[in-house]
Parts: sequence; C-alpha cells; structure tokens
Amino acid sequence: MAGVWALAAHRIAALRTRALWWFTTIAEVAIFVQVALGVALVNAERLDPPQFHMFYGFVALISVALIYSYRAQMMARRYLLYGFGGLFLMGLGIRAQLVGTG
Repeated sequence: MAGVWALAAHRIAALRTRALWWFTTIAEVAIFVQVALGVALVNAERLDPPQFHMFYGFVALISVALIYSYRAQMMARRYLLYGFGGLFLMGLGIRAQLVGTG
C-alpha cells in the first residue's frame, strides 16, 4: 500500500509526509524479517518448502536492496522509484503466497 501512496505523492505534494517514509521503511524491513524467519524455520524444522516460494522471497530481498541503492541517483523521482518498487514488492509477496499455498 505504501507503493500506491508514493505514486500518489509524486503528483500530490500534500501527500509527501514523513509518515510515507515510515510506512515504506516498515514494509521493507518486514521483508527482511520474513526472509530471516523463513530461513530459520526451514533450517530448524528441516522443511521442504516450494522452491519458487523461496525464490520470490529472495527476489524481494534483492529488490529492496536495489531500490535502496538507486535512491541517490533518482532523488528527483524518488516517489516514482519507491512507488513502482513498492508495487513490484507487493506483487512478489502475492505471488509467493499463491505459490506457497498452492
């Protein structure tokens, strides 16, 4: 949801608040926590999760790192970067859920 808010903030200056960056940071940190907990669970319980479920998790982790690394180069368009990046991460999360439960 932070991605949609960031895209709207690109057009509407009133939406460019500190809360946007707090929600974006929380969402991106949550991805790191989920991947770390998933790796710990797989190692502790000796589970065999679907391979694409793990793939989507690691792609999301790498995507957060790439989005963060481009923030200086795209400072003028940072709302677009975090908006589209957030939507991409949301899509990865939905796809991981569908693969993991299917």
